Amino acid sequence: MNPSQTQKPVYLKLSEEEFNQKIEKAFEILKNCTLCPRSCKVDRTSGQKGSCRVLDKPYVSSWGPHFGEETPLVGRYGSGTIFFGFCNLACVYCQNWTISHLGEGEEVSYDELAAIMIFLQNSGCHNINLVTPTHQVPQIIKSIYIAREQGLRIPIVYNCGGYEAIETLQILDGIIDIYMPDFKYADSALAEKYSKIKNYTEFAKKALKEMHRQVGDLIINEEGVAVRGLLVRHLVLPNNIAGTEEVVKFIAQEISKNTYINIMDQYRPCWQADQYPELSRKITQKEFEEAVNAALKYGLKRIDCLIYSKRYYRWL
Repeated sequence: MNPSQTQKPVYLKLSEEEFNQKIEKAFEILKNCTLCPRSCKVDRTSGQKGSCRVLDKPYVSSWGPHFGEETPLVGRYGSGTIFFGFCNLACVYCQNWTISHLGEGEEVSYDELAAIMIFLQNSGCHNINLVTPTHQVPQIIKSIYIAREQGLRIPIVYNCGGYEAIETLQILDGIIDIYMPDFKYADSALAEKYSKIKNYTEFAKKALKEMHRQVGDLIINEEGVAVRGLLVRHLVLPNNIAGTEEVVKFIAQEISKNTYINIMDQYRPCWQADQYPELSRKITQKEFEEAVNAALKYGLKRIDCLIYSKRYYRWL
């Protein structure tokens, strides 16, 4: 690929007025919260909590350079990950359940979150990787604004579960450089059973289309580092619970065959998965090969996968 290495993060192009309008609009949503499709409609600015259990300040679990992400995010010096506490999903098999379900972490100020971003940039990280950000979008964009004033100059990655509201994504237009959503299920009934959310597939499809409209296919510079675009993750689940073939078919036919997709084989039973016999085992090698072959069948050209701790990338 031949993108310009000098491409600046999009949030640097926003005027102060435009940025403040986005912040104001996002915080207005918190007063009758519809940030995500759960639409709890509670006033998080006055102490009411919805499903995510977070109020109007950032709630952070941990942060630091991360070297286990996709190669274009990690580069040489790591992806600057910030793990946000709690989640707008409730996956019964969540591998980060101490964070997403139990809320491991603490409330921080906007200035403190901005300082974390600057610290990660100064540590050499290639990007700011916002992990599980959906329910904290207003807090995050206000902190990005503060960090920008303090010299933040690296791309922002929106690393989410795919259960997104279009209105929220539209506020993020012009702030996010790289969208990295999961596409977890092809069947919303299964999403409701295993992640306790309604109409997941319908919202995820709309979200991926909006994300791609904003940022396009993933652009990787000459140093092998992602600077802009869409990167989709799909975790293969046992017994075809994720509906992988339908997922990759949608991506190929309605997003782009050039979509960078990470097909993941690292499912293991966690949290409450042992209560569901169909989820109580790892996937087989055959199940994983079928998932990758489905992506190839529908013409996806950029497939990233991790097999037995070794990463493979196929670009046809």
